[in-house]
Amino acid sequence: MNLQDLRKSPLFQGLSDEELQQLMDMAEPVSLRAGDFLIRQGDPGDAAYVLIVGDFEVQKQSGQSLIKIDVRNPGDMVGEMALLSRAPRSASVIAKTDGEVLRIPQEAFEKLLLSSTTAAMAVLHWVMARLTQNESLLHQQEKMAALGTMSAGLAHELNNPAAAAQRSASQLKETQSKWLSLTHQIERLASQENQTDWFDDFMQEASRRFESPLKLETLERIDLVDQLQAWLEASGIESAWELAPAMINFGWDSESLEELKSSLSPSLFSLCIQWLGMGCLMMGLLSEVLQTTERISQIVRAVKSYTYLDQAPLLEVDVHEGLENTLVIMQHKLKKGVTIKREYSPNLPRIEAYASELNQVWTNIIDNAVDAMKGKGEIKIKTYEEDQRVIVEITDNGPGIPEDIQSRIFEPFFTTKAPGHGTGLGLHISHDIIANRHHGQLLVESKPGETKFRVILPKQIKGESKHE
Repeated sequence: MNLQDLRKSPLFQGLSDEELQQLMDMAEPVSLRAGDFLIRQGDPGDAAYVLIVGDFEVQKQSGQSLIKIDVRNPGDMVGEMALLSRAPRSASVIAKTDGEVLRIPQEAFEKLLLSSTTAAMAVLHWVMARLTQNESLLHQQEKMAALGTMSAGLAHELNNPAAAAQRSASQLKETQSKWLSLTHQIERLASQENQTDWFDDFMQEASRRFESPLKLETLERIDLVDQLQAWLEASGIESAWELAPAMINFGWDSESLEELKSSLSPSLFSLCIQWLGMGCLMMGLLSEVLQTTERISQIVRAVKSYTYLDQAPLLEVDVHEGLENTLVIMQHKLKKGVTIKREYSPNLPRIEAYASELNQVWTNIIDNAVDAMKGKGEIKIKTYEEDQRVIVEITDNGPGIPEDIQSRIFEPFFTTKAPGHGTGLGLHISHDIIANRHHGQLLVESKPGETKFRVILPKQIKGESKHE
């Protein structure tokens, strides 16, 4: 190794040959094979390393999850952050290829900083750049983790209505075939019995009822179905248990059908009831297909609005719309036992915000609340305006956050979840989004049985451009 190897690092480019030589004299060359650890997470930060040859991967172990943070190349320095803070290593560095590095021990690094203002300023700029880079990487890592979680939930949430629509469509095809066959039979028998005028009137009445299904209370509907099923069975109608619920939906009851029975021959009446029942089943199945496909459309619209696809990042945002879209996205977790109580201000103003990032905050807070309550409990979402700012409070009735760790929950990689669950980045990123991106505040109050996150947002982000 020579002085030119050191000059590959931006950190040392401004140093004189004498300063670099002094550093070289106190440094130690180290060779590594692919797969070797250069730095291990948790070890003391007793040296910094300049990468001369090879590629090195930075990894962070969080619980049982291994997070790949970055890849470093020749000219980069690693390990200087722990060295400066005299803290244990926060991540591991592993050689991806065979490599050469220069180990700079703490004594040499500190001597360089004390003897050269140029070196001290270079280190300061380097550290600031590294902090900015790390923050950006944390954001990206959390977004990817959130995307993975959301994708899994969406796949589950979309699969349910898609499978229901497929089942209903398959049954609809079979039912329609039977209904068309019954239509031909009833037309032929009506003609034989000179009942064509009656049949035309009956078809018009049935069509009118098909267009206007009834909306019945559950208990009322159960009573009507029981009555009609008993009447159909007494009248010798097959599959009365299947036909009665469908016919009740369209306003057919024993009274209206009794009138029909008294004016027709037994064979025409039986055929008529089968045709009518199949028609009601068919319309019910068609309604199910429409409802399930509308559910799919609703989810897709929510996802598009949630991520604000194809829109500028800084928008005039309806906070309630963002909260509701987030609840749609998270429905797969909420419906298992979480009740949402809304206390929305009717006159909440729109605010200027980075919409998709704000939705990421709602997701992180609500997701943490669901996990804290172990999937069962109540989440209250309250919104109001105060002192020209919009306040969103999200409160759960879980066990609460222990007082001794409340001050740490916004730290990166700090998590109270079990190993392998969560990266410990969600609340840190949320705090950054609210405080630094929106110039607001994210506060927490917690006691046993109640944890409240309060998000305070200005109506306008001063100094920001909507077109950036």
